This record gives sequence, C-alpha cells and structure tokens, in this order.
Amino acid sequence: MPASVYLANKLLDHQLGKTSFTMPTAYVALSSTTPTAGGTNVTEPSSGSYARKVTAGADWNAAASGATTNANAITFTTATGDWVSGANLTYAVLYDASTSGNMLAYGALTTAKSVLNGDTASFAAGQISVTLT
Repeated sequence: MPASVYLANKLLDHQLGKTSFTMPTAYVALSSTTPTAGGTNVTEPSSGSYARKVTAGADWNAAASGATTNANAITFTTATGDWVSGANLTYAVLYDASTSGNMLAYGALTTAKSVLNGDTASFAAGQISVTLT
C-alpha cells in the first residue's frame, strides 16, 4: 500500500522544516474502483451500514525498513445490506477522517470481495502493509 501524493508532500514538508505535520488518525476504507495516487477515483460503499473503520496507533506495528503492517485485526461493522451491488470491493484505502478527508495510502486487495448482507469484512493482523519508498 503506497503513500498518496498528499501524504508524501506532507511528510516532505515536515522533514525539511517547512511546516509541521499533525499525526492523523487513520481510517480504513474499502473501494470498488482503482484509486489514484492523487486521492481520486475511490468508490466506497454507500449502503448496508458501511462506515470506515477507525484505527489507533496500537493497531499498527512500529515501522521498520520503510514499512509497517496492522498489528491487530481490523474488523468492519456487519453489513445490514449488500455494500456494493454488482461489483466487488478491490482496494483498501487509508484516510485521515471518518468521512471525506485526505487519502493517506491505498492498495489492491489480494482477492476482490463482495460484502453481502450479514457479512463482516475483516483484515487479519499483518494483512495490511503500508510502505514509504
């Protein structure tokens, strides 16, 4: 899961002393379309009780060699209806807000997945890998 252009710019400005970067809260989202590095073309489910999943610092392992993974399972609310009609969810996306906000990173799911009424989408510990290169 590479960093978005937004995050790369914020980290560079912070590293070079231009401006400070406030540590964000990371929210995991799902998309049925392929996001761009610029943070566009994300299509999140809009029904069935879908909501981004908030994470805390303890939900992520300490970074090493420019990468980190989720330390704990990240489990969404059980779907009360089909999240995407006629399409699969294909990407995981990190944002800095529960709705709207700035995209931090994105990556393709290993296997495209339909989340149907009664399903609970979840990522086991270690399944989400975030990198800076």
